[in-house]
Amino acid sequence: MTAELRLLSYNVRSLRDDRGALVRVIRAAAPDVVCVQEAPRFFGWRAHAARLARATGLLYVTGGATSCGTLILAAPRVRVERAEDVLFPHTRGLHRRGLATAVLRAGTGPRFAVISCHLSLDAAERHRQAGLLLDRLTALTGPDSLPGVVAGDLNDRPGGATFTRLAGPLTDAWRRSPEGGEHTFPATAPDRRIDAVLCSPGVEVLGCGVPAAERGPLAADPRRAGDHLPLLARLRLP
Repeated sequence: MTAELRLLSYNVRSLRDDRGALVRVIRAAAPDVVCVQEAPRFFGWRAHAARLARATGLLYVTGGATSCGTLILAAPRVRVERAEDVLFPHTRGLHRRGLATAVLRAGTGPRFAVISCHLSLDAAERHRQAGLLLDRLTALTGPDSLPGVVAGDLNDRPGGATFTRLAGPLTDAWRRSPEGGEHTFPATAPDRRIDAVLCSPGVEVLGCGVPAAERGPLAADPRRAGDHLPLLARLRLP
């Protein structure tokens, strides 16, 4: 059995921008899974995560302060089999980072692993974190060889050392998609792509790109919702 999956990756800058616009963008994308970066991680973070989930019609899966700001939300049809937050080793003087990880099932379809990541601004630390991320994905997919998806803010461009390390064993969904072409940062005048959806072998990419802004009084304009543009991938799981 195969299943199609809509996965949205989104750096929401701690919900400091137009929350109404953010909610409209997420709802317009109609995602099955949302990998969030820079989710609130200080006082009241659980309440913020719960409100975002309710407003978007999604359910909280894992992450937040316990993973240093990465978060996973999922549609009600997606079943959670297990979830865990993982912290990277801390480098003194740098912001600590972590992963929100889960094994999910798309309705009655196949199980799959998903990781939401936000890697370091420091090049050397970022490269080390990429290796740890790949190790974690291998542990999640395990002996059952589950399909896996990594999504997040890599803080590195295609061709960079970290991006290349991840895109070696994984498929950069952007390169396989006819919808590619847009940059993701900064939202108001994007000139680079530092966000990515990366898939394990066997996951078919049906499309991947920045969702178009909608028109009308309740327009879902991602330029007002944060400093990154979201990345929406349509995938077929084996």
